[in-house]
Amino acid sequence: MTPVLRPLFPEITPHRCGRLRVSDLHEIHFEECGNPAGQPVLILHGGPGAGIAPFLRRSHDPAQYRIVLADQRGAGQSTPLGALEENTTADLVADIEALRLHLGIARWQIVGGSWGSTLALAYGLAHPERVSGMILRGIFTGRQVEVDWFYQQGAGMILPEAFARYRATIPVAEQGAMIAAYHRRLTGPAGPVRRAAAQAWAGWEEAALRLIPCPSTPDDPAQIDAVARIECHYFANGCFFPTDGWLLDQIRAAAALRAVPCHIIQGRYDLITPAQTAFELARVWPEARLTLVPDAGHSGTEPGIADAMVRASTALSDQDPRQDGSNLPPSPLSTEEPNA
Repeated sequence: MTPVLRPLFPEITPHRCGRLRVSDLHEIHFEECGNPAGQPVLILHGGPGAGIAPFLRRSHDPAQYRIVLADQRGAGQSTPLGALEENTTADLVADIEALRLHLGIARWQIVGGSWGSTLALAYGLAHPERVSGMILRGIFTGRQVEVDWFYQQGAGMILPEAFARYRATIPVAEQGAMIAAYHRRLTGPAGPVRRAAAQAWAGWEEAALRLIPCPSTPDDPAQIDAVARIECHYFANGCFFPTDGWLLDQIRAAAALRAVPCHIIQGRYDLITPAQTAFELARVWPEARLTLVPDAGHSGTEPGIADAMVRASTALSDQDPRQDGSNLPPSPLSTEEPNA
């Protein structure tokens, strides 16, 4: 029998949009969807710098959830677009807390994929008492080994033709340190050099995003520039964590955060954030539920990932009195792994 996958919920549009001034320089855009009286959930976008994507609104039942999304500093409709000043992980964590206070929310579920999982963990460590549950997808913890895997060597051995195009933008003499080389170009003046670097950076990410590639609509050049600049800014600075591996080290000792119900969802063939990191997170957070989707890559729109996200959000909804998801059948195309 063919397994039945749960699709994302139908497309929805925000019923409220707003802006929040978070510094003298930065103003962030936020939106609300779903049930204004429902269980609050904050959906964090990836990148960093990618901005809100419409599919992010669709992992939670709009009848049950008050769905909040926000463009992080420099991203999407937040201003100034692509700004690197006053743009660190600590700034983004502070913005999330400012948004919670602005919206009058006592506790909320935190959901994030890719960089969104990084930021979700950082916020959870800073404010565990404000988190009612977590769903983390395509796990990235900001370690140098993870950055090197995708941008220096590793994933390029699986997609050599796409990696060759990404690498060709950088002179051979600089290819031993690709992040540093791209950082010099992406933080330089606007013009053909920076534009070529941003396009090459975005092209490499797009090539690796899905297990089965599909045609995509080209983004606005200004958005491409902003995402590439902000991502490289973070990766060139160790994602602004005190030490390499800081997130995993902190979670191991974070009893308050680890008491929060958490679902970890990972595509087996994710080339951008490989499954090893999800396993390492599960080892330091043994109370979490790890779901490996065997036929998926990185994108949250892939059928197996979408199915797992919907099942996790249903498990954490107010309709589930146990709040741990143990009474919900696992996805038919996922494998539940012990966290030992």
